[in-house]
Parts: sequence; structure tokens; C-alpha cells
Amino acid sequence: MTSPITRRQALSQLGVGAALLTGATTLPAAVADKPMPARSGRIKQSVCAWCYGKIPLEQLCAAAAEMGLASVELLQPKDFAIAKKHGLTCALVSNPTTKVGDVTVGGIPRAWNRLEYHDALVAAYEVQLQATAAAGLTRLICFSGNRAGMADAQGLANCAVGLRRILPLAEKLGITLCMELLNSRVDHKDYMCDRTEWGVALCQALGSEHFKLLYDIYHMQIMEGDVIATIQRHHQYIGHYHTAGVPGRHELDENQELFYPAIMRAILATGYTGFVGQEFIPRNADALAGLRAGVVLCDV
Repeated sequence: MTSPITRRQALSQLGVGAALLTGATTLPAAVADKPMPARSGRIKQSVCAWCYGKIPLEQLCAAAAEMGLASVELLQPKDFAIAKKHGLTCALVSNPTTKVGDVTVGGIPRAWNRLEYHDALVAAYEVQLQATAAAGLTRLICFSGNRAGMADAQGLANCAVGLRRILPLAEKLGITLCMELLNSRVDHKDYMCDRTEWGVALCQALGSEHFKLLYDIYHMQIMEGDVIATIQRHHQYIGHYHTAGVPGRHELDENQELFYPAIMRAILATGYTGFVGQEFIPRNADALAGLRAGVVLCDV
């Protein structure tokens, strides 16, 4: 049996260890062209397109395919064909947005916890669900919205009211809605679905296998810590995972506090067969080198 890889070993295999360990922000130019080491592939990995906004999607998809990734995620339907061209799926489809008067809804701050947004959200999600199903995809992200003075219990009840309106269609189409757990301390002040227990309570209220949580490891380390124990306790309510280094939301390198190989092994031990999306914001000049290192590190 092969010994578990350490973060330091993974970085060394890619020739980036010295640069990252010294806090450098520029990596060797040759790294981008270095072949990926052999991998087990037990963790199905994806990459979130929005983190690489300076890289054209066509180029990102080509690089992801070369790295052995199976997905580029958080795409809108108009971009599905680009991923498909490179043999990639979209493991988690991005949310639709729409207008209620002059207010944009459907994104992180304004979403399902407000009854007054439900009619518009239902219409937008019905279209997005149909487009997701037409492409043969099975996961679609959603958000709670911010508190803005609302009690958490009321927000949970409101989310349940609205989501019950689209769950029958999601179930019919074989699509799972995944509400993202986000931190409200650093990145998304006042966001309501900021604790696993709140999200689990919403899952239980809805009682559908087609509604689960997107457990973002970065965000929940900031809010709760105790990541592995939380995954073990609540894995049946988790439909997708995201990664990033803590603090800073950057590469999974020696400058951050989480040990991702142990977390990946804990996810596998639950029987999870879905995707893990790399969602860190590259700090290094060679953004794709950091992604390569993260992919190797999470391959356990």
C-alpha cells in the first residue's frame, strides 16, 4: 500500500515546493509544462472557472483536461459546449440571476430567504434546471441570501417555502440543488447559511435527496473548524465540496493551515463519489502551477 502523500511531497513532485515554502509568488516557468505524476483518481476533481478570470475559458478547459480533471464548474449554460469540447463535464452549474424591480436576486446576498423574491427565483431556476438537464448535468448551486436583520429560523422557513416550489422539477429531472455554506466573518458578511447545522436543518425540513449542501472547506474552517468531524457527522447532507487555503483563500500550500490529504481521505471514507472542486484564488504568477499542485495534493 502506498504511503499517504504529504503536502510537501506533492509540491516537490511538481518542482514548486521551494518557491511556495519561501512564500514566493512566482513559480518556475517550466512547471506549467511538466507532466502530471501518476494519480489514483479516487477523488474526482473539478476546478471553478471564476477563480481563473484572466485565463480564457477555452484555455482553462484545455489545461484542466491535460491535468486529468474531469470538470470545469460554476459555468452558465452558454459555456457548457466549451467544456464538452475538451471532454469535460460541469460538476456544479452556476446560479441564475434575475431582477425584482431594480434589485438583482439569485446571487449570494439576495436569494431564497426572502419571500418577495420567490416568484422571480422560481421562474429563473425552472429555466436553469431545464438547461442543466438538457446538458446531462446533475448539480445546480443555490444560496440562502443575507440576514439583513432577519432571524435565522425565519430565514430557514422562508427558504423551505421557496425551494419546495422547484424541488418537484429538480427531482423529475434528476438534478440536486446544492446550497453553499459560506463564511460570514471574512468574505460574505451577514450571509445566512454560514453554519453546517443551519444547512442540515434546512435539508431535514425539505426531506429530499435532491437538496443538499455545498460544503466549502475554506469557508467552514473559518466559521467552525472541526472540518473532518463535521464531514463524518453530516456527510449524508453534503452533495459537493470546495477547497481553498486558510487563511487567504489561496493555493493549498505550506502557507495555509489545513492538511488536505487527511480531509480528502475523510471524504472518501464516507462513501462520497461526487466531485471536489478546487476553488482557491491563485496568488502565484503561474496560476496553473498552483492548480496542478492542488490536484496532486488532493489525489489520495
